[in-house]
Amino acid sequence: MVKIEALDLKSYLETRFGDRVEIDDIRQLTGKAGGADALKQFGYGCPFLVACRIGDARRRLVFHRIRPNAFGREREEDRVAAVWLDFRTFGRLPRHVPAVDMLIHTRDGNLKSVRDADEMLLVTDYRAGRLYAEDLVRIRDHATITSLDIRRAERLGAYLAKIHRKKRCDPALWRRRLRDLVGHGEGIMGLTDSYPADLPYAPPGHLRSIEELANRWRWRLKPLSRRLSRVHGDFHPFNIIFEEADRFWVLDRSRGEWGEPADDVSCLAINYLFFSLQRCGRLDRPFADLHATFWDSYRVAASDEGLLGAIQPWFAWRALVLASPVWYPDLDTETRGKLLRFARRVMTLKRYDPSKVNRYLETG
Repeated sequence: MVKIEALDLKSYLETRFGDRVEIDDIRQLTGKAGGADALKQFGYGCPFLVACRIGDARRRLVFHRIRPNAFGREREEDRVAAVWLDFRTFGRLPRHVPAVDMLIHTRDGNLKSVRDADEMLLVTDYRAGRLYAEDLVRIRDHATITSLDIRRAERLGAYLAKIHRKKRCDPALWRRRLRDLVGHGEGIMGLTDSYPADLPYAPPGHLRSIEELANRWRWRLKPLSRRLSRVHGDFHPFNIIFEEADRFWVLDRSRGEWGEPADDVSCLAINYLFFSLQRCGRLDRPFADLHATFWDSYRVAASDEGLLGAIQPWFAWRALVLASPVWYPDLDTETRGKLLRFARRVMTLKRYDPSKVNRYLETG
């Protein structure tokens, strides 16, 4: 954590309270003094006490810093969310020690208050172009592809291979990513919970089996933290904009910057299947050509031997999204059933084979 200087604290306090401030003491609150505090050796925060005089009044304030840990605080956004929640809720509980402010520490070393915020907004640049999904809809409807379509699939595979080369050693964050895949509201369990109970193509037993298989995969993948890589996290055709020719931009990176490369690969690969299923009920040309091109481009550039032994639960998650009556309400029942069959089938495989997609769609 970045060191916070006494002068920065003094400057912040004078701005916050509108009066002169003299700091008498700054000390860490460690909970190591023995007794009951000594029983609890782990905590989410790194609090320090500031004793000061504000005008003529003496005051003691505790500054809480949220440190990274393996219990839902692995990512920066987790820690920001924790501060937001504490500030908004401490004062709502009778006799709770009140929260005084929310602070940000800036790159130039300043402390600034954001206590009056009630919403955070994101502002981005705009890039003109066409969603890659529009290409896939055109191909679905007209059953023809061009050399540019092939080149775009190649570029997307090469792009993913390039970003995935950056690795990070962080076993706790790797385990968090796997937990999110299975148990998060945006993950497999959140998706299965969103399915109505009376769907003939998604009976509760089938959805439960997907959850159970996914958790087995979580345990299988837990030791493989070396696979933690830079990822996009939601690399589907509605988050890719082609500006011209094969020049593209990506949108809405999700769920943190580190994860499993199979997340991105499965996300795009299954969409070639998805659009082909709508056209002819299986993976066939011309989508089969794009599917093969994307896979070949990625595998040549990435040289990731472990990918085909890790991608199975990620495919299941994406299949649950595509088959969802919430996310895709106009999809026909047969296609939904095939996607869910694909999800269950691939999770029984030790090694996924991109050339056998149609076999994974078969009944029996």
